[in-house]
Amino acid sequence: MLDFHWLLLVVVVLAVLFDYINGFHDTANAIATSVSTRAISPKKAVLMTAVMNFLGAIVSTGVAKTIGEDIVLSPSLIDSEVIAAALLGAIFWNLFTWRLAIPSSSSHALIGGVVGAVVVGAGLGALNFGGIGVIVLSLILSPLVALILGYIIMKLLLIVFGRYSPIALNDRFRNMQVGSAVLMAFSHGSNDAQKAMGIITLTLLSGGYIDTFAVPVWVKMICAGAMALGTMAGGWRIISTMGNKIYKMETINGFAADLNSSITIFLATFLHLPVSTTHVVSGSIMGVGSAMRVRAVNWGVARSMLITWCVTIPLSAAVAGVIYFAIHHFRLLF
Repeated sequence: MLDFHWLLLVVVVLAVLFDYINGFHDTANAIATSVSTRAISPKKAVLMTAVMNFLGAIVSTGVAKTIGEDIVLSPSLIDSEVIAAALLGAIFWNLFTWRLAIPSSSSHALIGGVVGAVVVGAGLGALNFGGIGVIVLSLILSPLVALILGYIIMKLLLIVFGRYSPIALNDRFRNMQVGSAVLMAFSHGSNDAQKAMGIITLTLLSGGYIDTFAVPVWVKMICAGAMALGTMAGGWRIISTMGNKIYKMETINGFAADLNSSITIFLATFLHLPVSTTHVVSGSIMGVGSAMRVRAVNWGVARSMLITWCVTIPLSAAVAGVIYFAIHHFRLLF
């Protein structure tokens, strides 16, 4: 049991590290648009996002339950080695894509990491393919929904405010964009931080520390705090890609993108579905840009991001599988 205690501690540390990395990796999701349009200064934007990420992370546990209950058929089929390998695979992919300034999905990386580690550690029979199918479907559909809704919202704003000059629109929407960025940051915390909560709670359940899947308060607090601290570290490399390289935005565009992203993420959180906030925000920016002028969207960057999205789950799964194999055989040797 002592051995399991140490493994549990390793899982908790890795989950907190994942949330911290998720925080600075995904900072761009909440502030890229408001920073790029100069609606708010970068330092103020990061601080605001950290606070709202923390508050959003503690309001709900529905997404955590989906992560903890719907990927594996039973907690008894896995152990802490499997979960540690899953987290290490996700962390590796997040750091790799961050280094390349690619807006990859922490959610995809975590799902892929869990699947890969479970397959190698417990076999295909341990996977809940029905639950995984729903999760993958939500990850695929959410950016498409965000793109379509972003296009619609931007068109509606143009119908209502199109008669104003660009300068007047920028002034009118600058403060409104700060408000939409606050909503975006809160929604980001409400969905993303819960994924690590679900992983830790799954570990506690598989080890017999709790009898039912209920996220302890201390798990909520450390995951929310880790994401907030990571957010304060900033993800400036990805902020540049998200804020400038997909579509050059004015404040009205940033307001539309943030409002649409927060609505999409709030809906997913309400339905207890994990989504990639990176994908949702990217889809929103593409939709908003298309409503202005389709050719103004840098579809080359969008194509590169799409390729990254497609390969994240299988590659993070492969990395996690290799890591599990190494961890397991190392422990057997010693």
